[in-house]
Amino acid sequence: MTLICLHFHVHQPQWLRRYTFFDIDHDHLYEDRERNLTILNALSEKCYLPANRMILDTIKRHEGKFRIALSITGVLLDQFENHRVDVLDSFMRLADTGCVEFIGETYYHSLAFLFSRREFREQTMLHKKKIKMLFGQTPRTFRHTEFIYNNELANIVEKMGYHCILAGSADNVLGWRSPNHVYQPAGCRKLKLLLRNRRLSDDITVRFMDTQWSEYPLLADKYANWIHTMGDMGDVINLFIDYRIFAEREREERGIFAFMRSLPGEILQHPGFTFRTPAEIARNLDPVAQLDVKDNIASSDAEYNVHDWLGSSLQKDAITSLYSMEAKLRRRKDGGLLHTWRLLQEAENFHCMHTGKRADGDEMDTFSNPYGSPYDAYINYMNIIDDFSGILGKKRSSTYERA
Repeated sequence: MTLICLHFHVHQPQWLRRYTFFDIDHDHLYEDRERNLTILNALSEKCYLPANRMILDTIKRHEGKFRIALSITGVLLDQFENHRVDVLDSFMRLADTGCVEFIGETYYHSLAFLFSRREFREQTMLHKKKIKMLFGQTPRTFRHTEFIYNNELANIVEKMGYHCILAGSADNVLGWRSPNHVYQPAGCRKLKLLLRNRRLSDDITVRFMDTQWSEYPLLADKYANWIHTMGDMGDVINLFIDYRIFAEREREERGIFAFMRSLPGEILQHPGFTFRTPAEIARNLDPVAQLDVKDNIASSDAEYNVHDWLGSSLQKDAITSLYSMEAKLRRRKDGGLLHTWRLLQEAENFHCMHTGKRADGDEMDTFSNPYGSPYDAYINYMNIIDDFSGILGKKRSSTYERA
């Protein structure tokens, strides 16, 4: 039996507003609330609600044989609770089916693991509590921000009680080995590791709209046949996909909803294939080998490391400035300031500062990058850092607006 692990990541950042030098000392509101709400409403109508309806209908139609995993960031869950309870309710209905596993991650979609283990653990626990409160599940699987992964992360995650961890494409680490097996992270005793099948995942996330692709248009029966031909090549096929594939007008016009609605039935026609969640796979399959990942791998390819978030001097300066505040911040023991500092940790803030060619090839869609250039993003962010640093140093007014 070959197991299909279909995992969707659901995230929308809280974008920062245009914050100039002249705002420092005078205005302590950092978020672009109007823009964030506009984006949230647009994605709710174009993506979250219709996609959730489609998945719920598909689960019911296949009577529990179609199972998926969802990871939803804490910052997006907060936005749902504050502004779109209807969307949150639609995710709760998915939880009620018993066919959806909710996965743990950092609450603020941050890179805290690389800079502060204490902050990483606290954010992960906050997210676990939020998932338990909203969906009645205690996460057993962990997905790190942007799939950044190494041995040390895996060992910490195991000690935090998780049973399974997901990672991105690891072609350079795997060598001749296949991603279509369960592995065990080096140094771990119980934790299972699932690796993204890059080719099959990218066929949906990257090549689906490419009219120059030799396989265009991609239809569900064709894609299912590709999966069926891989049945003898491993135990599990991991399809890790961003939920925003359902948000793009062009992708919708070219049939992404029809494709995903039909795909489970096409796959399940073959009796040797079935859908399972990551925790179910970890419970039922033993690892074929240990995988030793000393250096960071991320959501792109292993050779790029964390290049897209920390590859430029702008990014390094900004994120170092942010985490250098931690000790002073914690001495203040102010929950509002801590929340604001954590919002500043969102990975997109640093992704926007990347100069040169991105390893992931991302051009950032209309729901994303609000800046004209990486330098604009850096200047904007550092103005905010300057103001926030002043508040922490008590040299300036401690009155600020909580996000």
